[in-house]
Amino acid sequence: MEPLVDTLIEDPRWQALDLEALAEAAARAALAGAGVPADGFEISLLGCDDRRIADLNEDFRGKPQPTNVLSWPSAERAAADDGGQPAHPRAGPEGMPEELGDIAIAWETCEREADEQGKALGDHVTHLLVHGTLHLLGYDHVRDGDAALMEGLEIRILAGMGLANPYE
Repeated sequence: MEPLVDTLIEDPRWQALDLEALAEAAARAALAGAGVPADGFEISLLGCDDRRIADLNEDFRGKPQPTNVLSWPSAERAAADDGGQPAHPRAGPEGMPEELGDIAIAWETCEREADEQGKALGDHVTHLLVHGTLHLLGYDHVRDGDAALMEGLEIRILAGMGLANPYE
């Protein structure tokens, strides 16, 4: 089985959390939960710090501050109708996986949020990686119907992984 997530760790603190294994499990669970088989796809992940993600957030969103996770889908997959299902991507041929997009996740913000919310860091990071992967698949939370669809799917995926509802 080919890895789904190609992980680049810029901040070595991610190694102690085994970001690669968390990301692989979260991405596979997210794809399965969305009804997309994991074979034939690839996701690029950057495990970075707040300074790096703040630069990325400013460059791509015009917001010069750190955030927990950012995602860049390789294609527009969102549904036209609020609350509608995004279009499923097509898998690439064997040996040439289809790139779903890129995700970046920041250590300090994730650590702070987990502490503030009384959650294990690994559980919080898993949620954010599921969230980011769903963004790559075209799910979003800007419109109310889309947000309800995405949050419901996140809750089901995380429950299947033995994790609590992150929105409670």
